[in-house]
Amino acid sequence: MGCVTTVPITHATPAGFSVNMNNRGLQDKIADKYLELRFDVMMGGGQEYFDGTKRSDKQDIFPNFKAAGFSVVRNKKEMELLEASQPVLGVFSKAGLPFSLDQHSDKELTDKVPSLAEMTETAIDLMKENKDGFVLQVEGGKVDWAAHANDTGALLYDQMAFDKAVEAAIRFAENRNDTLVIITTDHGNANPGLIKSKNVNQKFDLIQSFKHSNEWILNHIKPNDTNAAVIERIKYAQGYTIEEEEAKLLLKAYSSFENDGLYNAYKLPFRQLAQIQEKYISVYWAGMNHSADFVALSMFGVETEALPPLIKNYELHNYMLQAAGVLKL
Repeated sequence: MGCVTTVPITHATPAGFSVNMNNRGLQDKIADKYLELRFDVMMGGGQEYFDGTKRSDKQDIFPNFKAAGFSVVRNKKEMELLEASQPVLGVFSKAGLPFSLDQHSDKELTDKVPSLAEMTETAIDLMKENKDGFVLQVEGGKVDWAAHANDTGALLYDQMAFDKAVEAAIRFAENRNDTLVIITTDHGNANPGLIKSKNVNQKFDLIQSFKHSNEWILNHIKPNDTNAAVIERIKYAQGYTIEEEEAKLLLKAYSSFENDGLYNAYKLPFRQLAQIQEKYISVYWAGMNHSADFVALSMFGVETEALPPLIKNYELHNYMLQAAGVLKL
């Protein structure tokens, strides 16, 4: 069994797939469970829950994994050298991995951090010869983080990175008669929408030339920057020129301690920047939290004929067990 993700591998989705824990916030304890249960492959971010930085015991447990026979890899080159002889722990960054949009514009990050598709391909290669088969969960978790931040560029580019991971899974499955690929999500988030406006196509197409995410922009702006510096920073990163009054409002927002958004430890003004962006890219957001929308569920491979057109999310659990021959209904 394996999990790969673009957020910490101890985060809710991979942990919920792998372990039982009273509180999803106990990520250091979840890391300990991974050592105990010896899964075949765990790859993603979350360095701080292994090196002691955010562990209650302050212990570096990477040596514990090595002593237990794990291959511990910390960058893309080490990942590419892996062989299917021992369980794998791959931790490539603190917190989540970089947004794909930012990674594509930074050669150092591109060389160091594997993409979701590259992790997916590696995980499949490491487990495909298992005589009992394998189960692999692949999560594009930074899509969710981008939505919480109302970060349009980050969301779209990480969604495309997830599509490439799906492609890798289907490429493996299409030549087999024993493999099922399930593509879905756990919830909607923040409901972004392309809104009709003057030159809407031209505005939306600007996103194709973005170099960096909103997160990158806001992390590089300092509260004492000039309006001109803010305008220049956004122009460089995303290709449009905001007005001086908008730059002034954005700088003022840095003094607020009420900046919303999950995964916003530094209280950056994500919402304010997204609202400024509206007239430049014609994308509006309904909020910054999870939504109750119906979500897509697609399948490829064996056992797809048993999929009803509309199911409740918890029903998918037994469906997967039944497809794998673990549960007889």
